[in-house]
Amino acid sequence: MEGYTDFTPAADIHSLAGRVVLVTGGTGGLGRLTVTSLAVHSPQHIFFTGRSESRAKDVVEEARTIAPDTPVTFVSMDLASLASIKAAANQLMQDTPRLDIVFCNAGIMAVPAATTKDGYEIQFGTNHIGHAMLIHLLLPMLQKTAKEPDADVRVISNTSTGFKNPPSGGIEFDRLHSEQDLGIGGRWLRYGQSKLANILFMSELARRHPELLCVTIHPGVIETDLVTTLSYADQALIRASNVGKMISAEDGVKNQLFTATRPRADLVNGEFYEPVGVVGSHSTFSKDQELAGKLWEWTEAEIEKFLKA
Repeated sequence: MEGYTDFTPAADIHSLAGRVVLVTGGTGGLGRLTVTSLAVHSPQHIFFTGRSESRAKDVVEEARTIAPDTPVTFVSMDLASLASIKAAANQLMQDTPRLDIVFCNAGIMAVPAATTKDGYEIQFGTNHIGHAMLIHLLLPMLQKTAKEPDADVRVISNTSTGFKNPPSGGIEFDRLHSEQDLGIGGRWLRYGQSKLANILFMSELARRHPELLCVTIHPGVIETDLVTTLSYADQALIRASNVGKMISAEDGVKNQLFTATRPRADLVNGEFYEPVGVVGSHSTFSKDQELAGKLWEWTEAEIEKFLKA
């Protein structure tokens, strides 16, 4: 199935009047394109997160130029720090009474072994736990918004087909409080583990909270900072294994924009989508509801432990 190859965001996205949008990682790449692409469709407000104040100013200026009537606000947040995420969530809850669309867009890929500020394996901590913490804190506002007339609350999480290449057990829960040394190629296994967690978490979020539309998307293989900041060897590997498959960021952003704005009846809650709007192929782990439940319970326990400390 080719999907919606003719999807054109400028023409096919209807008015977002009254909707409040949050984009993580909005200072560059697909996040920045998400902000600017949606700004022209008159949402009530767009909030975006990131770590760079200077890059954020550029995004705000660009959005102001193309959509001067759309409020666009930067919220400083580091996904590798639960304290930073808590502060960002508190700011959002002070600044807006509703939240209609959340893009869990930010992420890192195949970085050297390290841990987050809270001691989690860096890719799992950033790509999964960080976003899970944010959703946990914002969930009451999402649920409140979902009760409003004509509400259509969505959470869109970016994953990657790398989810099909996790460690042998899928998610190594007993090693997540470490750098998780997995030997040669371990950075890619750790990345796959974090991307598998994205799919499982969204599936479970949809199951537990069906009033929200929660999906994961693969944007395609794109020349963004995720690729260009890798080692030359890893960049060469990606390009060689994806000859003829790499797409522009402008095409790569389409899948998340599609799933965020397409009529709800066209989408399956909890599903994984490949470009553009195609139900993706799964692995044994990504369809494992028992594993999804275990991940949810483990994650909630970790979050509660932090919040009660």
